[in-house]
Amino acid sequence: MNDIARRTVGRTGLTVTELGFGAASLGNLYQPVADVDARAAIDAALDAGMAYVDTAPHYGRGLSERRVGDAVRTRADAVVSTKVGRLMDPDASIIDDRERDGFRSAMPFRMRYDYSHDGILRSHEHSLQRLGLGRVDLLYVHDIGGYTHGDAAGEYWEQLTRGGGLKALARLRDEGAIAGFGIGVNEIAVCLDVMREMPLDAILLAGRYTLLEQDALDTLLPACAAAGTSIVIGGPYNSGILATGTKGGGVLHHDYGPASDAVVARVRGIEAVADRHGVRLPAAALQFVLAHPSVASVIPGLGSAARVGQTMDLYRAAIPADFWAELRHEGLLRADAPIPATTKENPA
Repeated sequence: MNDIARRTVGRTGLTVTELGFGAASLGNLYQPVADVDARAAIDAALDAGMAYVDTAPHYGRGLSERRVGDAVRTRADAVVSTKVGRLMDPDASIIDDRERDGFRSAMPFRMRYDYSHDGILRSHEHSLQRLGLGRVDLLYVHDIGGYTHGDAAGEYWEQLTRGGGLKALARLRDEGAIAGFGIGVNEIAVCLDVMREMPLDAILLAGRYTLLEQDALDTLLPACAAAGTSIVIGGPYNSGILATGTKGGGVLHHDYGPASDAVVARVRGIEAVADRHGVRLPAAALQFVLAHPSVASVIPGLGSAARVGQTMDLYRAAIPADFWAELRHEGLLRADAPIPATTKENPA
């Protein structure tokens, strides 16, 4: 059953499905994924109606883009976004799939950051070649800011601003090569910094507006509403803890590392409320972010056809209004955070 609604991205006129496919796993994130399994995963997503796919050169140093392009090439309704800011330089010394930058890919390239005018244009062109597509719909500046770059953040900020990176993106949009652009990051402050430099069509925000974290309500989401900038939510499970919960044992992951005691305690509180209402924690996490009017889509990482099916079940799951009310009452959800207006009905 294809029951995924579509939402408009900023002022672009482009619409995306509110549930999309995050393709980092197709770059062999942390573990190898066979070509046949990768193709089965993205085909299952497209067949289920997830007509928005996000990838990046960084994901397996081009592997994810190759796999995405092969899958969407004949899908006229598919919206594709990729990212700029990293160039892939050929490196013949890479001959195996040992983990590099988190990915188990044997693609013979080495990453180099470049947020300059020419670097952005080159990255866009290279992505089209890897994808085998004549066009991508959205471009995100990938991982600009201190979260990724630390002390080097100022250098890359200069490339993006005075070095003409943002102007290159505006040029691509004005020429019709893309429908829109924005940034894809894991932090809030740099989003506001970039918005002060140039209006953005969309922001792909990973892990910073979730059932666990709602600080984006203070500044970023109001700024996006005022500017007409859409939000795409990545990392809706906060690197795993909102998908697995706390009861299964083993290491609990939050924000790409082990979860702190405070985070674990908060998730346990949310789990207790979910248990009382018969709600699955990942269903609540997925549906919560879509309640905000500035959110255009949520794109969980999906590495198999089975995960696609599970995610569709979470998207469709009925969640009673009393669940959200109790979370607010217990101080586990901000009072100003929008919640789903209606419960979903499980399909017959």
